[in-house]
Amino acid sequence: MRSEIRYRLLLFLSVLMLLPSIHLIAQVETEQQLGLQFYNDRDFHKAAEVFERLYKQKQDHFTYTYYLQTLLELGDIEQAGKVVKQQVKRFPNEARYQVDQGYIMIRGNQAQKATKLFDDLIKELNPDQRSVMELANAFTMRREQDYAIRTYLKGRQLLSPEHTFGFELAQMYELQGQYDKMVDEYLTLIGQTPPFADQVKVRLQNSLLNDPENRKTDALRKALVMKVQRSPDDIILTEMLVWLSIQLKDFESALLQAKALDRRLGENGTRVFALGQLSVTNSNYAVAADAFNYVMERSDDPALRTIAEVELLRSEFELVTNTFPVDDKRIKEVADRYRKAIDRNASNQLVYPLVQNLAHIEAFYLKNIDKAIVLLEDLIQRTGNDKVLQAQCKLDLADILLFSGEPWEATLLYSQVDKAFKNDPLGHEARFRNARLSFFIGEFDWARAQLDVLKAATSKLIANDAMQMSLLITDNIEADSSTIALGSFARAGLLLFRNNIGMADALLDSIILAFPGHSIIDDVLMKKAEIKLKSGDFTAVESMYSEVIAQYPDDILADDAMFNLATLYEVHLKDLTKASETYQKLMTQYPGSIYVVEARKQFRTLRGDFQQQGQ
Repeated sequence: MRSEIRYRLLLFLSVLMLLPSIHLIAQVETEQQLGLQFYNDRDFHKAAEVFERLYKQKQDHFTYTYYLQTLLELGDIEQAGKVVKQQVKRFPNEARYQVDQGYIMIRGNQAQKATKLFDDLIKELNPDQRSVMELANAFTMRREQDYAIRTYLKGRQLLSPEHTFGFELAQMYELQGQYDKMVDEYLTLIGQTPPFADQVKVRLQNSLLNDPENRKTDALRKALVMKVQRSPDDIILTEMLVWLSIQLKDFESALLQAKALDRRLGENGTRVFALGQLSVTNSNYAVAADAFNYVMERSDDPALRTIAEVELLRSEFELVTNTFPVDDKRIKEVADRYRKAIDRNASNQLVYPLVQNLAHIEAFYLKNIDKAIVLLEDLIQRTGNDKVLQAQCKLDLADILLFSGEPWEATLLYSQVDKAFKNDPLGHEARFRNARLSFFIGEFDWARAQLDVLKAATSKLIANDAMQMSLLITDNIEADSSTIALGSFARAGLLLFRNNIGMADALLDSIILAFPGHSIIDDVLMKKAEIKLKSGDFTAVESMYSEVIAQYPDDILADDAMFNLATLYEVHLKDLTKASETYQKLMTQYPGSIYVVEARKQFRTLRGDFQQQGQ
């Protein structure tokens, strides 16, 4: 009992002794906050007074830094020099304070003294990584990049091969705009330490995002091509060249190198096949076809050859259905190739996607509705254990039923998929299509309710489409709840979905005549542009997109029109100058647009010459 009382008494006395220290710490923290507030408010006189008081009490780095900076902001070079000298005296082994001393000399018109000091610091550099990094960072903080580079180079001389400071030097050269040296450092790193390749790619990818003049890209491309030509057996450099070509969407060059790697490494076509798939994703169907044909001819893997044939036919489907005007003869040829491939591999599940595409061609292009329905119903029966593929087939079947004039049967199938995949992107797709069906038949309130739910969908594409259709409904239901103009527009959309292009176009023209000045006119122009695109009237498409941009610059469709116009110039009219200009306008005028990222990629691609030299 007595020992417990003694313990409590000692504890109480200890707390009493600590109270002044706790009070002092709290007071210092309050003073620091006050100084920071004055500094952030740019009231440097008051900030200097606060930090001077604090600096006299404690010469920690935080207080020193803000006190020095306030003095520099006030132009008090003399007092700043005194403060730095005191700090150097207290911490003679801290390189950052000696660099600060040189910086003050420069501010005080004593550049020669600063040069000597900096030279001496590098000359006397200790041979350890920490010293090198601290001195280089100190120079970087004071924007003395040349001295930072010299520090790293001296460190390389002292510590190589353990520490070459390649990443640090590459970053410094990039800051200085010395992109050739930046690239050389990165490629040397890969050559010396191959596992660094992925890290170098990440850094280069981030770097190339900020390359408006393509100077970094050109430096990297040139260096890689030269090195690959000198060392054609260097696998890592060749892989880097493939990687860069893909970043620049130069799939032709990427395929050349991928084929070379495939032959050299005996990869049996896997790399080339992956590049073919990537080319399809980026709508480069010619390269995709080349890649898949290569795999079909050279791979000794039967499964891979079959998948390559499937992907080749799928890419041809995408090409023929996205080339305007649609070539009926080519459609029939592709359908015939599909039938033959399916017959040859009737029991192979790998061809199931071909059945889906063939059903689409039969229904939407060849008007063989019954054949399309039989194909999908049979596939649904054969895929009893694959619920995802079954659901996809049901969506395709529902589209065909809607196309053929049976909306109620279609909505039942959409609803089945929605219910089975409620919180899945496939379910979101089903709900969107169901909402679109309701829009087509004029059930606007129900459609809008479903679309508003889909605004939070995980798929950005679905969420954006849902938001646009919901706004279309909201903006065009008039104050008296009239939906005459909106109803006509919806019917035109259904006619277009059913490939009744002439009737859809005529109905849209009637809306423009009957409702001049109506808020729906920009939507009408965008829909007419879609029709003219399908018919191959690119001049009319250009005119309509331009009218939307000019007449409705603040409307939600303006950035859509501008991106579509840029794509029209690039893909269909082959006017790369106008395409580049339009992508640039989109980035400038609509910086918040969802198209900005893609526009920036396309702009960079069009601005530079990405053809490999010497290939």
